Amino acid sequence: MFGRHFWAMTRKEIIHIWRNPGTLILILLMPTLLLLILAYSLTADITHVPVAVFDQDGSQMSRAFIDQITAGNDLNLNHWVNSDQEIEDLFQSNQIKAVIILAPDFSKKLSSVDGLPLQIIIDGTEPQSGWFALDHIVNRAEKFAAQRLSNVLGDSSLNPIDVRIHTLYNPDLKSSVSLIPGLLSMVVGLPGLSIALSLAREREHGTLEQLMTTPLRRAELLLGKISPYILGGLVNVLLTTFVVRYWFKVPFNGNFFLFFVLSTIFLFAILSMGILIGVFIKTQPGALALSFLLIFFPGFFLTGIFFPITSMPEVMQLEAMFLPGTHYATVTRGAFLTGVGLDVLWLPAVAMLGMGIIFTVIGAIFFEKKLA
Repeated sequence: MFGRHFWAMTRKEIIHIWRNPGTLILILLMPTLLLLILAYSLTADITHVPVAVFDQDGSQMSRAFIDQITAGNDLNLNHWVNSDQEIEDLFQSNQIKAVIILAPDFSKKLSSVDGLPLQIIIDGTEPQSGWFALDHIVNRAEKFAAQRLSNVLGDSSLNPIDVRIHTLYNPDLKSSVSLIPGLLSMVVGLPGLSIALSLAREREHGTLEQLMTTPLRRAELLLGKISPYILGGLVNVLLTTFVVRYWFKVPFNGNFFLFFVLSTIFLFAILSMGILIGVFIKTQPGALALSFLLIFFPGFFLTGIFFPITSMPEVMQLEAMFLPGTHYATVTRGAFLTGVGLDVLWLPAVAMLGMGIIFTVIGAIFFEKKLA
C-alpha cells in the first residue's frame, strides 16, 4: 500500500515539474549554469598586476634586479617614477597596485653583502593584488640576493637555506582546482529551493484540497514530493561532475559510485530541509526568502568553501555542522582531490543522513494534511 501511494504522489510531482518550465529549468539547468558563473567569477588567478619602479640607484645591477623581478606575466612594469608625488598620483588614479623603491646605494650594499636596500609599497584598497605582488617581489628578491651572495663569496654552490616544497593534490596551486569542487555543495543543493516553493504553491493555490480526499499519509506525501527532486538532483550531479572534470580540468581521484551515493544522501538532506521550510512557510515569497537564508547564503560563508571552518568563532562552527552543505563540501573535495574512501567520508555521510531523517520526521510531524 505504501509503495502504491508513494508512486502516485511521485508521479503527480513529476508531471507538475515537467509541465512547469520554470521549475524544470531551476532543477535541471540552473545548477550547471550557476556553477559556470561562480567558477569563472571566483576562481580567476591573479596575473598582470600593474607595478611601478622608483630606481634611485640607476646602476646595471639595479636594472638586472628589476628585470628579474618583473619577468613573466605575474607583474606588469607600467611606470618608472622619479618622485614620491608620482607614486601617490599613480596609486590615487588606480594605475598601479605596488611600487618597488630601490635606495641610492642599492648596488653598493648588495655587492658588499650589507643587506638588500629595498622598499615595497602596496595598495591596501585591493589587498589581494597587493599581497600577490608583495609575495612575488619578495620571493624573487631573495633569489636574486642569494645569487649575488654566491658570486661575492666565490662559491656557486652556496645555498644557505635549503627549502624543498612539495604540494599535494594541487601541484600548480590553481584556485579553480581547490574551489570548484566545493562549489558543488552550493549548486547541487538548488532543488531544495524548488521543493520549498512547490509546497508553498500547493498551499497558495489550494491544491491541497485534492490531496485531502486521498488516503495518502503525511510521510507518503512528503517522501513522494522529495523523490522527483532527488532524481533531478542526481542528473545535476552527473552534469556538474562532467563540467568540473572535463571543462575545468579538475582531476577526479575518488570512487565515482561512492560519490554518487553520498550525493544522493546529500540531496535527501537538503530536500528534507526544503520540505521543512515549506511546511512552516505558507507563501512562495516567504519560502524563497527563507530558503536563500538557510540553504543558499550559508553555502558561501559557513561551509568552508571560502573560509576555513576552524578559523570561525565556536558558535559559527557549531552552526556550520548543522548544514548539509558543510559535510557535502568535505565529500566533494575528498572525491575530486584527495581520493579518499568511505573510511574517511563515513562521518559526513552519517551526518547528512541523520539530518535528512530528522528534517523529514519534523516535517511529517508538523505537516497538517488539511487546509491552513
